[in-house]
Amino acid sequence: MSGTLKEIVFDCREAAPLARFWAAVLTGYAVRAYDEAEIARLAALGLTPATDPTVMVDGPGPTLCFQEIDRRRDQGRIHLDVLVADRTAERARLLGLGATVEREAEGYTVMADPERNLFCIVEGG
Repeated sequence: MSGTLKEIVFDCREAAPLARFWAAVLTGYAVRAYDEAEIARLAALGLTPATDPTVMVDGPGPTLCFQEIDRRRDQGRIHLDVLVADRTAERARLLGLGATVEREAEGYTVMADPERNLFCIVEGG
């Protein structure tokens, strides 16, 4: 069993402008369109697409995810999200390869490689 690269996640201070920057840098990439339901969801939170704390950029390769972090944390961190069919089995396999579990969450597990670089395994597909 193994995983498929799902997303490359950028921790940042301002998701929307950084997402627009990378969409302009990379051929074939664009900020994911906001439908009416998503705009309504953001509005209920007092947000707009310009102030969305999590912005997705789609293209011919992996999706890029830009997520705002607490300004007190280090920024400029990038991690991978790996799509797996069975998160429990993949978690066990990765532990056997030397990974460690940082935390469990609904739908994903944050792990660290042997040098403490973080990545997530996400169940789906």
